[in-house]
Amino acid sequence: MHDNHLSRHARQVLTVTQGKPHLHGPGADPSIARSWLRCLEDYHLDPSVTMAPTVLEHGRVLESRERLQQVLQIAGTEMSSLHQQLSGAGHAVLLTDARGVILNCVTAPAERKIFERAGLWLGADWSEACEGTNGIGTCLVERQALTIHQDEHFRGRHTGLTCSASPVFDPHGELLAVLDVSSARPDVSRQSQFHTMALVNLSAKMIESCYFLRCFDNQWLLRFHLQAESVGLFSEGLLAFDGEGRISAVNQSALNLLGHIRGGLLGKPVEAFFDCSLDDLLGRASANASASWPLRTRDGRHLFAVLRGESRKPTAIVPAPIAAPAPRLSGICLGDEALQAGFRKALRVFERDVPLLINGETGSGKEAFAKAVHQASQRCGNAFVALNCAAIPESLIESELFGYRGGSFTGARKDGMRGKLQQADGGTLFLDEIGDMPLALQTRLLRVLEDRQVVPIGGEPQAVDVRIISATHRNLLERVEDGSFREDLYYRLNGLEVALPALRERSDKSQLLDFLLAEEAGGETILIDEPARQALLAFNWPGNVRQLRNVLRTLAALCDGGRVGVEDLPVMIRQARPVVVAAQPLEDAERLALLSALEQTRWHMTHTAEQLGVSRNTLYRKLRKHGIARSA
Repeated sequence: MHDNHLSRHARQVLTVTQGKPHLHGPGADPSIARSWLRCLEDYHLDPSVTMAPTVLEHGRVLESRERLQQVLQIAGTEMSSLHQQLSGAGHAVLLTDARGVILNCVTAPAERKIFERAGLWLGADWSEACEGTNGIGTCLVERQALTIHQDEHFRGRHTGLTCSASPVFDPHGELLAVLDVSSARPDVSRQSQFHTMALVNLSAKMIESCYFLRCFDNQWLLRFHLQAESVGLFSEGLLAFDGEGRISAVNQSALNLLGHIRGGLLGKPVEAFFDCSLDDLLGRASANASASWPLRTRDGRHLFAVLRGESRKPTAIVPAPIAAPAPRLSGICLGDEALQAGFRKALRVFERDVPLLINGETGSGKEAFAKAVHQASQRCGNAFVALNCAAIPESLIESELFGYRGGSFTGARKDGMRGKLQQADGGTLFLDEIGDMPLALQTRLLRVLEDRQVVPIGGEPQAVDVRIISATHRNLLERVEDGSFREDLYYRLNGLEVALPALRERSDKSQLLDFLLAEEAGGETILIDEPARQALLAFNWPGNVRQLRNVLRTLAALCDGGRVGVEDLPVMIRQARPVVVAAQPLEDAERLALLSALEQTRWHMTHTAEQLGVSRNTLYRKLRKHGIARSA
């Protein structure tokens, strides 16, 4: 049966590439027909061959990941958010480099094997020359967003996949990466991919913009659009220029808005294109780019803009009193008294080189808390290096953590690679989701903590001065009992355990709401009507601070007229009934929390367990305990 399918598909490919009319099916799309022709004539591929994908050696994958380290950091959060928006089930979100090699994959753990059987391995080369017509490879050739649906794939072995891919460009217009969503479900229609394709394209543009902003963090950055309310959104124009006012980089949106090609802008004075002097432009600069102002181009186009950078307005020099500087705690709100007390304790012991273990539900702000401790400590001038032990494939985590010596294994870089422990030398290493670290690596990490030396793969011991903050949403003592976490490492990491409250338990929800909204509004003034504010404060927030931030980001992006009403809130918040935990016994509160999570995930047990940060077995035990069962 399988051989018959491959034969039919091969005949269909040959029919189309021989120029015979094909009014229906995949061959009716000229771009698919062109790709199939490339596969036959340029790459000499056979559509009926079922060979395994080409997978890069371990060292070359590490080298590619290191080269795109910043992109991977930016894309990680966006990929997880995209996976959640697609309701997770049946989808893999992939990021490749500009050659089509898969560098990261986000999918449900239970579905990982399904996608690996389809050839979607870490390090697999999905260029068109290797795998024929497919979302990733054809996107690289066409340099545009596209969907390759089932039989549109060139190789017969890939016709069970549906792939929607979008290119990610660097600030100079070069192809940087490809973001792809693949599904192995047989019931996926091409029409259903319109929504998926839109989300993938939006996420790719978000990654592009964030990467642009990070690349030119130390230059003046002009952000502009035709509409004032669109400044700060993914469709805005971005233009970076140096201290002399010469243009360093522009994104495609800026080229479209200005009506110029890239070569006509780069290296030219910025004032040659805008109807104002460089001094006037720099006088409007702000470190936290505030509300937009009108800006006209030399050819009469009317835009709205903000300029990120230090203003050059003359200021009077006033001697400042000598005083100890207050800690800079960017990115965190500590209005909750219990959280404040935990922070003060954490900072005191951290300064004495006592390891911190932060415990809290997923999305409760563990990394932001750890970074705030680092910023307030005497190590604030040195590196804060974060490693998510659950996000990095097990086969790569050892190299990421300890590094390796050049030539220590096949495919290794000639000059080797410094691991996270060496990168954090003199500073802080944050180990997120430490409970998911493989057992063999736990032994090596314990040795580093005791000897203060790191041994790269194939290398010699090197002294390191690093302080450790680890975090988890799991119960590590339970993992110690079941043998999946070393007891001696647990006590070595747990110098002080700080329990972060869930968002629903925090007393500073109102202050946190204002804090996060100000960050997401990018300097614009956005007001929330009182009924909408009360609905936001009363919501249970199973995804904690991360979920609240995502909702506020969306509200800020879609806000018209600077005001948010109840009608603008997501349906799940408008329809939710407030859960008042403090006024009920603990058992009732737990039962209500379970029911709320089940309703939001539509009784999908795996998603509910992930949302609550517990195992499926624990979830089922709690459901039996409270007598909760889904009605027929």
